[in-house]
Amino acid sequence: MASASSVGDPTASSVSAKSNTHQNVFDSLAGSPPPRISITPDQHKYCSEALRFFKEKFQCREVIAQEFADIQAKRLTPSEMLRSCTVALDGVNLEKNRYKDVIPFDKNRVILNPCKDYRPSAHGYINASFVSADGSSSESVSRFIATQGPMPHTFEDFWEMAIQNRCPAVVMLTRLVDNYRWVKCGDYFQAENGPRDFGNIAILTKWIKTTKNALLLRHLEVNYKESQEPPLSVLHVQYPEWPDHGVPEDTLTVREIFRVTHQIPPSVGPIVVHCSAGIGRTGTYCTIHNTLQRILIGDKSALDLVNTISIFRSQRIGMVQTMDQFFFCYEAIIDELEDILSEPTSISDWLKKRSFDRFPRSRSTGLTGYPKAGQTTVFSANQKLPRGSWQKKKFNKTGGTLYRRKTQFNHHKTL
Repeated sequence: MASASSVGDPTASSVSAKSNTHQNVFDSLAGSPPPRISITPDQHKYCSEALRFFKEKFQCREVIAQEFADIQAKRLTPSEMLRSCTVALDGVNLEKNRYKDVIPFDKNRVILNPCKDYRPSAHGYINASFVSADGSSSESVSRFIATQGPMPHTFEDFWEMAIQNRCPAVVMLTRLVDNYRWVKCGDYFQAENGPRDFGNIAILTKWIKTTKNALLLRHLEVNYKESQEPPLSVLHVQYPEWPDHGVPEDTLTVREIFRVTHQIPPSVGPIVVHCSAGIGRTGTYCTIHNTLQRILIGDKSALDLVNTISIFRSQRIGMVQTMDQFFFCYEAIIDELEDILSEPTSISDWLKKRSFDRFPRSRSTGLTGYPKAGQTTVFSANQKLPRGSWQKKKFNKTGGTLYRRKTQFNHHKTL
């Protein structure tokens, strides 16, 4: 029998519907890859206009590079940080920061209430920030919590944050250890051998799945150990191959993360996104996800990535750290818009497209993929060779010339 408080209560019905939709996402992911995003005629128009804009913009690489230089020129000064991050810099909270120069602002930091650190001066502190862009609607565009990779003494705080904010998903964009030496994140999530306790909180793994694009998906249940309430279901998405301070070799896996998390109703709760510091890879993913969702609702301000990143940086220091990451935002958005607008007519066509997407086109040269040292590529007579050292091998039957890359090329550094 329904409780008296929920009978006839539209709010309770709405919460129940959201919870059911959230659970349906877990059920669908357990057995199949995320579906293609289906769009309405209006959304087709929005995506077409946005794709045309971004493809034209991407030809002006010098302009994009200058845009990022302008963003960097407006970075927070040390004195501004001292004034804006007083709680993070309090002596009782310093050990909770993985990096001393990546800390949340007082105005939009996540506050834990209650918090295991009962000292009044701790102020419920965790190194995490609420992040959203102008035009975001809780009903149509995801909200984020951008945070650092948890440390052993902040594991309980991390899951306390997830429970208190009803976070439906955690997107992890880092390895635990980089180059077998540098610890980038603590192991706060693996619980394959039964329940795992973090202070007063326990987590349990319901299932684990590895996708063909090297994503690790986990369905976790999180709850207070003595609670009689149903546990919080959390989708944990781990992408360990994204290099620190860098970008992936293609956009395919990042776009798969978007397709997975896009299925979760934004009204359920904010998505937690973290790498190691919680600004570079984290900011890049948040920019891609937020921009695509706003395009789908016809928000033309989404086309201004400089404005989006500037807003994110006003909410967390240094979001999108490098020029490569800035360019990668454009590439991932363009690739996903092309995919959304495409209509494969057969399984073979679909497979061909997926194979082609795995090695994306360079939009300045027409080259398919970004060859590494030692690889060979055919260029036609009217194509410009990318920067780098190339060795001419032989002429191709198609009229092109086969070249072998002798040195690695950073396709973003054009100035």
